[in-house]
Amino acid sequence: MPAVLAAAGLLLTVGCSSGGGGGGLPTPSWAGGSSASGSGAASASAGAPDSPAPAKGSVTVVRTVAEGLKSPWGLAPLPDGAGLLVSDRDDGTISKVDEKTGKTTELGVVSGVSAAGEGGLLGIALSPGFASDHMIYAYFTSASDNRIVRMLWDESKPAEEQLGAPDTIFKGIPKGFIHNGGRIAFGPDGMLYAGTGESGQRGLAQDRKSLGGKILRLTPEGDPAPGNPFPDSPVYTYGHRNVQGLAWDDKERLFASEFGQDTWDELNAVKPGGDYGWPDAEGKSSDPKYVNPIAQWHTDDASPSGIAYVDGVIWMAGLKGQRLWRIPLDGTTAAAAPQAFLTGEYGRLRTVVAAGGDKLWLVTSNTDGRGRPKAGDDRILELRVK
Repeated sequence: MPAVLAAAGLLLTVGCSSGGGGGGLPTPSWAGGSSASGSGAASASAGAPDSPAPAKGSVTVVRTVAEGLKSPWGLAPLPDGAGLLVSDRDDGTISKVDEKTGKTTELGVVSGVSAAGEGGLLGIALSPGFASDHMIYAYFTSASDNRIVRMLWDESKPAEEQLGAPDTIFKGIPKGFIHNGGRIAFGPDGMLYAGTGESGQRGLAQDRKSLGGKILRLTPEGDPAPGNPFPDSPVYTYGHRNVQGLAWDDKERLFASEFGQDTWDELNAVKPGGDYGWPDAEGKSSDPKYVNPIAQWHTDDASPSGIAYVDGVIWMAGLKGQRLWRIPLDGTTAAAAPQAFLTGEYGRLRTVVAAGGDKLWLVTSNTDGRGRPKAGDDRILELRVK
Protein backbone atom coordinates (compact mmCIF):
# COMPACT_ATOMS: atom_id res chain seq x y z
CA MET A 1 0.00 0.00 0.00
CA PRO A 2 1.55 3.32 -1.02
CA ALA A 3 2.16 5.88 1.65
CA VAL A 4 0.06 9.03 1.59
CA LEU A 5 1.43 12.35 2.73
CA ALA A 6 -0.72 15.40 3.38
CA ALA A 7 0.60 18.95 3.57
CA ALA A 8 -1.04 22.37 3.12
CA GLY A 9 -4.23 21.01 1.59
CA LEU A 10 -2.25 18.70 -0.70
CA LEU A 11 -2.43 14.96 -1.07
CA LEU A 12 0.63 13.23 -2.47
CA THR A 13 0.80 9.61 -3.57
CA VAL A 14 4.26 8.07 -3.18
CA GLY A 15 5.41 4.80 -4.71
CA CYS A 16 2.40 4.27 -7.01
CA SER A 17 2.06 5.89 -10.41
CA SER A 18 -0.87 3.88 -11.74
CA GLY A 19 -4.02 2.43 -10.25
CA GLY A 20 -4.15 -1.19 -9.16
CA GLY A 21 -1.28 -3.34 -10.32
CA GLY A 22 0.19 -0.80 -12.71
CA GLY A 23 3.59 -0.41 -11.00
CA GLY A 24 6.23 1.89 -12.47
CA LEU A 25 6.01 3.45 -15.91
CA PRO A 26 8.21 2.24 -18.75
CA THR A 27 11.20 4.30 -19.80
CA PRO A 28 10.98 5.25 -23.51
CA SER A 29 13.99 4.26 -25.56
CA TRP A 30 13.90 6.85 -28.33
CA ALA A 31 16.67 6.81 -30.89
CA GLY A 32 17.38 10.51 -30.46
CA GLY A 33 19.04 11.10 -27.09
CA SER A 34 18.85 14.54 -25.50
CA SER A 35 15.64 16.55 -25.56
CA ALA A 36 14.75 19.17 -28.14
CA SER A 37 11.79 20.24 -26.04
CA GLY A 38 11.08 23.80 -25.02
CA SER A 39 10.37 22.34 -21.58
CA GLY A 40 14.10 21.97 -21.11
CA ALA A 41 14.80 18.31 -20.31
CA ALA A 42 18.44 17.59 -19.61
CA SER A 43 20.37 14.66 -21.05
CA ALA A 44 21.76 11.80 -18.98
CA SER A 45 22.53 8.12 -19.23
CA ALA A 46 19.26 6.24 -19.66
CA GLY A 47 20.79 3.25 -17.91
CA ALA A 48 21.76 5.03 -14.67
CA PRO A 49 19.61 4.11 -11.66
CA ASP A 50 17.18 6.68 -10.27
CA SER A 51 18.00 8.41 -7.03
CA PRO A 52 15.51 10.54 -5.09
CA ALA A 53 15.80 14.30 -5.40
CA PRO A 54 16.29 16.18 -2.12
CA ALA A 55 13.02 16.59 -0.24
CA LYS A 56 13.48 20.34 0.22
CA GLY A 57 14.75 23.02 -2.11
CA SER A 58 14.86 26.77 -2.61
CA VAL A 59 13.94 29.51 -5.07
CA THR A 60 15.72 32.82 -5.56
CA VAL A 61 14.31 35.53 -7.84
CA VAL A 62 17.39 36.72 -9.72
CA ARG A 63 15.75 39.52 -11.69
CA THR A 64 12.78 40.72 -13.69
CA VAL A 65 13.67 40.11 -17.34
CA ALA A 66 10.73 41.99 -18.88
CA GLU A 67 7.51 43.57 -17.68
CA GLY A 68 4.41 45.26 -19.04
CA LEU A 69 3.42 42.20 -21.10
CA LYS A 70 -0.21 41.63 -22.06
CA SER A 71 -1.84 38.20 -21.68
CA PRO A 72 1.43 36.25 -22.16
CA TRP A 73 0.96 32.49 -22.52
CA GLY A 74 3.70 30.50 -24.28
CA LEU A 75 7.46 30.97 -23.98
CA ALA A 76 10.18 29.56 -26.26
CA PRO A 77 13.84 30.34 -25.51
CA LEU A 78 15.97 30.91 -28.61
CA PRO A 79 19.26 29.02 -28.93
CA ASP A 80 22.48 30.45 -27.48
CA GLY A 81 20.77 33.10 -25.37
CA ALA A 82 19.50 34.96 -28.42
CA GLY A 83 16.24 35.93 -26.70
CA LEU A 84 12.86 34.65 -25.61
CA LEU A 85 9.80 34.32 -27.82
CA VAL A 86 6.51 34.95 -26.03
CA SER A 87 2.95 34.56 -27.32
CA ASP A 88 0.12 36.99 -26.53
CA ARG A 89 -3.08 35.01 -26.07
CA ASP A 90 -5.56 37.79 -26.73
CA ASP A 91 -3.82 39.87 -29.42
CA GLY A 92 -2.44 36.82 -31.26
CA THR A 93 1.09 38.21 -31.52
CA ILE A 94 4.52 36.68 -30.99
CA SER A 95 7.23 38.95 -29.62
CA LYS A 96 10.93 38.61 -28.97
CA VAL A 97 12.31 39.61 -25.57
CA ASP A 98 16.00 40.51 -25.23
CA GLU A 99 17.24 38.48 -22.25
CA LYS A 100 19.72 41.16 -21.21
CA THR A 101 17.80 44.41 -21.68
CA GLY A 102 14.19 43.27 -21.52
CA LYS A 103 13.42 45.09 -24.76
CA THR A 104 10.34 43.54 -26.37
CA THR A 105 9.90 43.55 -30.14
CA GLU A 106 6.75 42.32 -31.86
CA LEU A 107 7.53 39.89 -34.68
CA GLY A 108 4.03 39.78 -36.13
CA VAL A 109 0.43 38.71 -35.75
CA VAL A 110 -0.53 35.07 -36.19
CA SER A 111 -3.44 35.24 -38.61
CA GLY A 112 -6.54 33.20 -37.87
CA VAL A 113 -6.48 33.50 -34.07
CA SER A 114 -9.95 33.93 -32.56
CA ALA A 115 -9.45 34.78 -28.90
CA ALA A 116 -12.29 34.36 -26.39
CA GLY A 117 -12.39 33.09 -22.84
CA GLU A 118 -9.45 30.73 -22.33
CA GLY A 119 -8.83 30.45 -26.07
CA GLY A 120 -6.48 32.40 -28.31
CA LEU A 121 -2.80 32.13 -29.18
CA LEU A 122 -1.50 29.63 -26.62
CA GLY A 123 1.63 27.46 -26.65
CA ILE A 124 4.62 27.98 -28.92
CA ALA A 125 7.65 25.79 -29.65
CA LEU A 126 10.71 25.90 -31.89
CA SER A 127 11.25 23.31 -34.59
CA PRO A 128 13.89 20.68 -33.69
CA GLY A 129 15.71 21.95 -36.80
CA PHE A 130 15.22 25.62 -35.91
CA ALA A 131 18.86 26.53 -36.56
CA SER A 132 18.36 25.75 -40.24
CA ASP A 133 14.60 25.99 -40.90
CA HIS A 134 13.66 28.93 -38.57
CA MET A 135 10.21 27.43 -37.98
CA ILE A 136 8.02 28.44 -35.02
CA TYR A 137 5.11 26.17 -34.08
CA ALA A 138 2.00 27.53 -32.36
CA TYR A 139 -1.24 26.14 -30.93
CA PHE A 140 -4.20 28.49 -31.24
CA THR A 141 -7.96 28.79 -31.16
CA SER A 142 -9.51 29.64 -34.53
CA ALA A 143 -13.12 30.49 -35.36
CA SER A 144 -13.93 26.78 -35.68
CA ASP A 145 -11.41 24.73 -33.67
CA ASN A 146 -8.06 24.57 -31.94
CA ARG A 147 -5.19 23.87 -34.31
CA ILE A 148 -1.42 23.70 -34.63
CA VAL A 149 0.44 25.75 -37.22
CA ARG A 150 4.02 26.50 -38.12
CA MET A 151 5.48 29.77 -39.42
CA LEU A 152 8.75 30.86 -40.94
CA TRP A 153 10.54 33.57 -38.96
CA ASP A 154 12.48 35.89 -41.25
CA GLU A 155 14.60 38.29 -39.20
CA SER A 156 15.63 40.19 -42.33
CA LYS A 157 12.18 41.74 -42.63
CA PRO A 158 11.00 44.83 -40.73
CA ALA A 159 9.73 44.39 -37.19
CA GLU A 160 6.09 43.26 -36.99
CA GLU A 161 6.43 41.66 -40.44
CA GLN A 162 8.86 38.87 -39.61
CA LEU A 163 6.33 36.06 -39.17
CA GLY A 164 5.34 34.21 -42.30
CA ALA A 165 1.79 33.03 -42.98
CA PRO A 166 0.79 30.12 -40.71
CA ASP A 167 0.79 26.69 -42.32
CA THR A 168 -1.78 24.50 -40.58
CA ILE A 169 -0.30 21.08 -39.83
CA PHE A 170 -3.08 19.79 -37.55
CA LYS A 171 -6.66 20.89 -36.95
CA GLY A 172 -9.98 19.73 -35.56
CA ILE A 173 -9.19 19.91 -31.83
CA PRO A 174 -12.46 20.87 -30.10
CA LYS A 175 -12.67 24.48 -28.93
CA GLY A 176 -14.67 26.06 -26.15
CA PHE A 177 -14.85 29.13 -23.96
CA ILE A 178 -12.93 26.99 -21.46
CA HIS A 179 -10.58 23.98 -21.53
CA ASN A 180 -8.71 24.53 -24.77
CA GLY A 181 -5.47 22.93 -23.62
CA GLY A 182 -2.70 24.57 -25.64
CA ARG A 183 0.72 23.45 -24.44
CA ILE A 184 3.00 22.09 -27.17
CA ALA A 185 6.57 20.78 -26.94
CA PHE A 186 8.95 18.68 -28.99
CA GLY A 187 10.04 15.56 -27.18
CA PRO A 188 13.42 13.83 -27.09
CA ASP A 189 12.18 11.65 -29.96
CA GLY A 190 11.74 14.69 -32.21
CA MET A 191 7.95 14.31 -32.17
CA LEU A 192 5.49 17.10 -31.34
CA TYR A 193 3.35 16.62 -28.23
CA ALA A 194 0.20 18.67 -27.56
CA GLY A 195 -1.99 18.88 -24.48
CA THR A 196 -5.68 19.39 -25.26
CA GLY A 197 -8.79 20.09 -23.20
CA GLU A 198 -12.27 18.62 -23.45
CA SER A 199 -13.69 22.12 -24.16
CA GLY A 200 -16.27 21.69 -21.39
CA GLN A 201 -17.75 18.58 -23.04
CA ARG A 202 -16.78 15.94 -20.50
CA GLY A 203 -17.56 12.92 -22.62
CA LEU A 204 -14.89 13.80 -25.17
CA ALA A 205 -12.11 12.89 -22.73
CA GLN A 206 -13.03 9.18 -22.78
CA ASP A 207 -13.77 9.08 -26.52
CA ARG A 208 -10.57 7.92 -28.21
CA LYS A 209 -11.91 9.12 -31.57
CA SER A 210 -12.11 12.69 -30.24
CA LEU A 211 -9.07 14.97 -30.02
CA GLY A 212 -10.39 16.65 -26.86
CA GLY A 213 -9.06 15.80 -23.40
CA LYS A 214 -5.91 14.13 -24.73
CA ILE A 215 -2.18 14.26 -25.06
CA LEU A 216 -1.43 14.02 -28.78
CA ARG A 217 1.84 12.83 -30.35
CA LEU A 218 2.51 14.01 -33.89
CA THR A 219 5.30 14.14 -36.44
CA PRO A 220 6.61 17.65 -37.21
CA GLU A 221 4.37 17.54 -40.31
CA GLY A 222 1.26 16.87 -38.19
CA ASP A 223 0.73 13.15 -38.89
CA PRO A 224 0.15 10.53 -36.17
CA ALA A 225 3.63 9.70 -34.89
CA PRO A 226 5.10 6.24 -35.49
CA GLY A 227 4.72 3.95 -32.48
CA ASN A 228 1.62 5.64 -31.06
CA PRO A 229 -0.42 3.28 -28.86
CA PHE A 230 -3.54 3.34 -31.05
CA PRO A 231 -3.13 2.52 -34.76
CA ASP A 232 -3.24 5.51 -37.13
CA SER A 233 -4.27 7.80 -34.29
CA PRO A 234 -2.52 10.90 -32.90
CA VAL A 235 -3.85 10.05 -29.43
CA TYR A 236 -1.09 9.23 -26.94
CA THR A 237 -3.14 9.32 -23.70
CA TYR A 238 -6.77 10.09 -22.90
CA GLY A 239 -9.14 10.74 -20.00
CA HIS A 240 -7.82 14.26 -19.36
CA ARG A 241 -9.80 17.34 -18.38
CA ASN A 242 -7.41 20.07 -19.51
CA VAL A 243 -3.70 19.33 -19.97
CA GLN A 244 -1.60 22.47 -19.42
CA GLY A 245 2.02 21.44 -18.89
CA LEU A 246 4.46 19.02 -20.56
CA ALA A 247 8.06 18.22 -19.57
CA TRP A 248 10.54 15.34 -19.85
CA ASP A 249 13.03 14.20 -17.24
CA ASP A 250 16.66 13.30 -17.95
CA LYS A 251 15.61 9.74 -18.87
CA GLU A 252 13.13 10.95 -21.48
CA ARG A 253 10.05 10.21 -19.37
CA LEU A 254 7.11 12.56 -19.89
CA PHE A 255 5.17 14.35 -17.15
CA ALA A 256 2.01 16.43 -17.54
CA SER A 257 -0.01 18.83 -15.38
CA GLU A 258 -3.79 18.95 -15.52
CA PHE A 259 -6.61 21.15 -14.22
CA GLY A 260 -9.12 19.47 -11.96
CA GLN A 261 -12.66 20.71 -11.47
CA ASP A 262 -13.63 21.25 -7.83
CA THR A 263 -11.47 18.79 -5.93
CA TRP A 264 -8.06 17.74 -7.29
CA ASP A 265 -5.52 19.16 -9.72
CA GLU A 266 -2.94 16.65 -10.93
CA LEU A 267 0.66 16.03 -11.90
CA ASN A 268 0.88 12.82 -13.94
CA ALA A 269 3.64 10.55 -15.14
CA VAL A 270 2.59 9.79 -18.70
CA LYS A 271 2.08 6.19 -19.76
CA PRO A 272 1.49 5.69 -23.53
CA GLY A 273 -2.10 4.59 -24.06
CA GLY A 274 -3.03 5.38 -20.46
CA ASP A 275 -6.52 6.43 -19.35
CA TYR A 276 -6.27 9.22 -16.77
CA GLY A 277 -9.85 8.91 -15.63
CA TRP A 278 -11.72 12.12 -16.39
CA PRO A 279 -14.68 12.55 -16.03
CA ASP A 280 -15.11 9.34 -14.03
CA ALA A 281 -12.15 10.06 -11.76
CA GLU A 282 -10.70 13.35 -10.53
CA GLY A 283 -7.42 12.79 -8.73
CA LYS A 284 -6.52 9.42 -7.24
CA SER A 285 -8.92 6.56 -7.99
CA SER A 286 -9.28 3.02 -6.65
CA ASP A 287 -10.24 1.77 -10.12
CA PRO A 288 -7.21 -0.05 -11.58
CA LYS A 289 -8.07 0.90 -15.16
CA TYR A 290 -7.11 4.52 -14.51
CA VAL A 291 -3.56 5.89 -14.17
CA ASN A 292 -3.29 7.73 -10.87
CA PRO A 293 -1.51 11.09 -10.46
CA ILE A 294 1.85 11.14 -8.70
CA ALA A 295 0.74 14.28 -6.85
CA GLN A 296 -2.54 16.12 -6.44
CA TRP A 297 -3.61 19.46 -5.01
CA HIS A 298 -6.84 21.11 -3.97
CA THR A 299 -7.80 23.41 -6.83
CA ASP A 300 -7.45 26.58 -4.72
CA ASP A 301 -3.79 25.71 -4.14
CA ALA A 302 -2.74 25.09 -7.73
CA SER A 303 -4.81 25.30 -10.94
CA PRO A 304 -1.60 24.14 -12.61
CA SER A 305 -0.26 25.44 -15.87
CA GLY A 306 3.27 25.02 -17.26
CA ILE A 307 5.87 22.64 -15.86
CA ALA A 308 9.64 22.28 -16.24
CA TYR A 309 12.20 19.69 -15.17
CA VAL A 310 15.53 20.57 -13.51
CA ASP A 311 17.86 18.14 -11.68
CA GLY A 312 15.32 15.59 -10.51
CA VAL A 313 12.57 18.10 -9.77
CA ILE A 314 9.37 19.11 -11.57
CA TRP A 315 8.55 22.80 -11.15
CA MET A 316 4.87 23.64 -11.68
CA ALA A 317 3.31 27.09 -12.13
CA GLY A 318 -0.02 27.70 -10.36
CA LEU A 319 -2.67 30.12 -11.61
CA LYS A 320 -5.40 30.29 -8.97
CA GLY A 321 -2.91 29.05 -6.38
CA GLN A 322 -0.51 31.91 -7.27
CA ARG A 323 2.55 29.88 -6.35
CA LEU A 324 5.35 27.82 -7.81
CA TRP A 325 5.36 24.17 -6.73
CA ARG A 326 8.49 22.04 -6.38
CA ILE A 327 7.86 18.29 -6.77
CA PRO A 328 10.96 16.16 -6.10
CA LEU A 329 11.03 12.93 -8.06
CA ASP A 330 12.20 9.40 -7.46
CA GLY A 331 11.83 7.98 -10.96
CA THR A 332 8.16 8.33 -11.87
CA THR A 333 6.96 8.81 -8.32
CA ALA A 334 7.15 11.77 -5.98
CA ALA A 335 10.05 11.50 -3.53
CA ALA A 336 8.51 13.81 -0.92
CA ALA A 337 5.65 16.21 -0.37
CA PRO A 338 5.62 19.14 -2.84
CA GLN A 339 6.89 22.47 -1.58
CA ALA A 340 5.37 25.86 -2.45
CA PHE A 341 7.31 29.04 -3.27
CA LEU A 342 6.48 32.67 -4.20
CA THR A 343 2.98 32.27 -2.79
CA GLY A 344 0.98 35.39 -3.69
CA GLU A 345 4.11 37.41 -4.51
CA TYR A 346 3.63 37.69 -8.28
CA GLY A 347 -0.02 36.70 -8.71
CA ARG A 348 -1.05 34.09 -11.24
CA LEU A 349 1.79 32.01 -12.70
CA ARG A 350 1.32 30.66 -16.23
CA THR A 351 4.49 29.25 -17.79
CA VAL A 352 7.78 27.91 -16.44
CA VAL A 353 10.66 26.86 -18.69
CA ALA A 354 14.12 25.51 -17.90
CA ALA A 355 16.79 28.11 -18.66
CA GLY A 356 19.91 25.93 -18.36
CA GLY A 357 21.80 24.92 -15.26
CA ASP A 358 19.87 25.78 -12.11
CA LYS A 359 17.77 28.53 -13.69
CA LEU A 360 14.14 28.88 -14.77
CA TRP A 361 12.14 31.41 -16.77
CA LEU A 362 8.76 32.14 -15.14
CA VAL A 363 5.87 33.98 -16.83
CA THR A 364 3.03 35.57 -14.84
CA SER A 365 -0.60 35.70 -16.00
CA ASN A 366 -2.42 38.52 -14.25
CA THR A 367 -3.82 40.08 -17.44
CA ASP A 368 -5.71 36.95 -18.52
CA GLY A 369 -9.09 38.25 -17.31
CA ARG A 370 -8.97 36.42 -13.98
CA GLY A 371 -6.12 38.18 -12.25
CA ARG A 372 -5.79 41.59 -10.66
CA PRO A 373 -3.24 43.43 -12.79
CA LYS A 374 -0.92 45.94 -11.18
CA ALA A 375 1.53 48.37 -12.73
CA GLY A 376 4.16 46.48 -14.69
CA ASP A 377 2.19 43.25 -15.03
CA ASP A 378 2.69 40.86 -16.68
CA ARG A 379 6.36 39.91 -16.47
CA ILE A 380 9.04 37.33 -17.12
CA LEU A 381 11.25 36.44 -14.15
CA GLU A 382 14.59 34.67 -13.98
CA LEU A 383 14.81 32.26 -11.04
CA ARG A 384 17.61 30.23 -9.49
CA VAL A 385 16.32 26.95 -8.06
CA LYS A 386 17.50 23.81 -6.34
